[in-house]
Amino acid sequence: MKQGNAYLLLEDGTMICGKAFGKSGTSTGEICFNTGMTGYQEVFTDPSYTGQVLIMNNVHIGNYGTRQTDVESDSVKVRAIIGRNLESKFSRFLGEMSLQQYFEQQEILAIDGVDTRALVAHVRTKGAMNCIISTTLTDLESLENGLKKVPSMDGLELASTVSTTEAYSLGDEKSNIRIAVLDFGVKKNILNCMTERGAYVKVFPAKTSYHDLKDFQPTGYFLSNGPGDPAPMHYAVDTVKQILQEDKPLFGICLGHQLLALANGISTFKMHHGHRGLNHPVKNIITGKSEITTQNHGFGIDPESVKKNPEIEITHVNLNDDSIEGIRIKGKKAFSVQYHPEATPGPHDSRYLFDTFIDMMK
Repeated sequence: MKQGNAYLLLEDGTMICGKAFGKSGTSTGEICFNTGMTGYQEVFTDPSYTGQVLIMNNVHIGNYGTRQTDVESDSVKVRAIIGRNLESKFSRFLGEMSLQQYFEQQEILAIDGVDTRALVAHVRTKGAMNCIISTTLTDLESLENGLKKVPSMDGLELASTVSTTEAYSLGDEKSNIRIAVLDFGVKKNILNCMTERGAYVKVFPAKTSYHDLKDFQPTGYFLSNGPGDPAPMHYAVDTVKQILQEDKPLFGICLGHQLLALANGISTFKMHHGHRGLNHPVKNIITGKSEITTQNHGFGIDPESVKKNPEIEITHVNLNDDSIEGIRIKGKKAFSVQYHPEATPGPHDSRYLFDTFIDMMK
């Protein structure tokens, strides 16, 4: 199933030769890594990975195949995949398609045979950077020329490119719990976590006005996850400010967490290499309990800005690096977390946050 050589060039000059997998051609983006040992299809289809080339740290990827139901959006969102052993055969009885067939169908390029753990260690040391993978560009000069054209993730607004273009609804229309979701790249299982709790959900395009959201007569608002830099998303920040004035329950996850912070005068920053994986420990400051969490973000909120704002209370912190993982607004029914409580894939330690949101609306 292998298709010859593929070449990977990083912005710092590191060059690796591996084996081609999936489609042929050239792909570019910001390199990042995920340490999860399972749930690769959910990871590939997470809209928050838009614009990125993903290193899968686990040695074997593709060994249980793919299924149409194991997705978080309607297509693969990563630009390309870097793997150690990308499997063209699978053993799961319920599997419908091999990883090779899936990548060909989704037109995704991958490079196989890479020492991914060494590459992850390199990115952890040097930080996130752009890269290029190609099966057709085989000399250093052409790869360098292609790499120069890749925009920096810092300052790049991507959420509106993955958002729904038309509003749509899910759940029981007769429910007393009505949630207006601003879609910046929402994962399907976030919506499932709301409808499973009896909510009627309407998902709106990213640039929907506050007045159009309010016309839905929601009992609460939700700010979704998504890709790119939150700082240029002035349209969303303005909408969040208007929602806060209404003082109905408001919940944000990941990018939604960053937008809630920006709406309260807290700045965001690009992290050295981000948090991506299924086993990040987070402490709930309110209860004192720890949670094992699923994460996928390359930006965070500035702790110094938080300290200067007396209206913001920190609710969760990352136990690896003390970064802020959750906040709530004093005197408001508004809260957010940086990690993913729907956790697909991953542990369900944090799903209580959806119960908290539903209880606020009740």
